[in-house]
Amino acid sequence: MKKALVLLNMGGPNSLDEVELFLTNMFHDKNIITTKSNTLRSLISFMIVSTRKYEAQANYKKLGGKSPIVTYTKQLIEKLQLELKDTYVTYAMRYTPPFASDVVKKLKEKNIQEVLLLPLYPQYSTTTTKSSLEDFMEVVAPLNIEVKSIKRFYKNRLYNELLVEKIEEQLKEKNSKEYELIFSAHSLPEKIVNKGDTYQKEIISHVALLKDILNEKGVYFKDIHIAYQSKLGPVKWLDPSLEEMLKALRSKKTIISPISFTLDNSETEYELSMEYKELADKLGFDDYLVAKCPNDSDKFIDVIKELVYLS
Repeated sequence: MKKALVLLNMGGPNSLDEVELFLTNMFHDKNIITTKSNTLRSLISFMIVSTRKYEAQANYKKLGGKSPIVTYTKQLIEKLQLELKDTYVTYAMRYTPPFASDVVKKLKEKNIQEVLLLPLYPQYSTTTTKSSLEDFMEVVAPLNIEVKSIKRFYKNRLYNELLVEKIEEQLKEKNSKEYELIFSAHSLPEKIVNKGDTYQKEIISHVALLKDILNEKGVYFKDIHIAYQSKLGPVKWLDPSLEEMLKALRSKKTIISPISFTLDNSETEYELSMEYKELADKLGFDDYLVAKCPNDSDKFIDVIKELVYLS
């Protein structure tokens, strides 16, 4: 095999001992903490990690001692390798092993000549897609390898049909008209968006496409909303937060679709499915559902195959 497909993602702790490494690497990322001063970034990172690591470890302990993203990624890779027989399929994480340097070393050993990078973020953001691509390109640049990348795929019809199917799977035989649908996206500080990051615009555009497919299928909700989760610190983040949205809903039946995640992780299996479920219970919700991410589903395999063939 002379070609490789490398899936990129932010990663997650492979063990409780790796939580501090994950947080440290994340908050040392210049695309996350955007100050120009490396010294100030290191200080901010140290303060965040010091205050969050024990709480984060406790959260991951509830998920079995590691991030779910690790298992889902490995399962996805195994299935893709069976389908893409002429291509070496692997993955690199931004903040936890395997890092880009580990993967590039393997590509060199296998004499790979062409690489397609697929960041598993449907919408483009400097904090995710740009960060992962820059990180990989810095390591692979000295080698004589042709590298192409896919920077966004939220407009892919097959992918959006899959997201709608995941919503329907959670509803089962329930009447969608009794529910309010919330597309929940990972939040960003407003200052990053104000500097030109297209993420929020792409989230809004993505929801419009999904609404069209829902209408085509005759799946109607009381209302459809966008909310943002996982904000951190005192700076101004994108509104409305998911907490604010849940408190404001008149209906007490809702289903959450995690629109910015392709693989289930701590933000979906802990934050959405546990923390916000607890909030919904306190608010007197009659039903609170969370749609699964595409993960290693057969249709997501088809989506990635289509993206590879069209690249």
